[in-house]
Amino acid sequence: MLSAVFTVTNASVEEKNQVTPMSIGDDEQGYDLDLFCIPKHYADDLEKVYIPHGLIMDRTERLAREIMKGMGGHHIVALCVLKGGYKFFADLLDYIKALNRNSDKSIPMTVDFIRLKSYCVSIFAILCHLYIN
Repeated sequence: MLSAVFTVTNASVEEKNQVTPMSIGDDEQGYDLDLFCIPKHYADDLEKVYIPHGLIMDRTERLAREIMKGMGGHHIVALCVLKGGYKFFADLLDYIKALNRNSDKSIPMTVDFIRLKSYCVSIFAILCHLYIN
């Protein structure tokens, strides 16, 4: 089963402030390709679209709203795991910044990046390969 689970992680966040997970079952039929603008270099490799870009962006915006609500004015420390998470991280930060600009109070935010190597097999090895830029 494919799952899109976005959860605000902050000790002060109550359960009611968490984004409801969205599940896509194994039997999901997907959407026909002719409903989307598919780049030519992908056309021969795809059969269906299961999660449209608009849905991902909407869920990302919803997550940003829940983070802003859940932080309650506290400083946000945003940490991106490079390289695979960068695009999602940038989109999420764009939504958070827009909400921050348009709210009654501004929440301070710090952004940083880490790089992890996927071949690490133990916690010690992971810590040895953790780089903070």
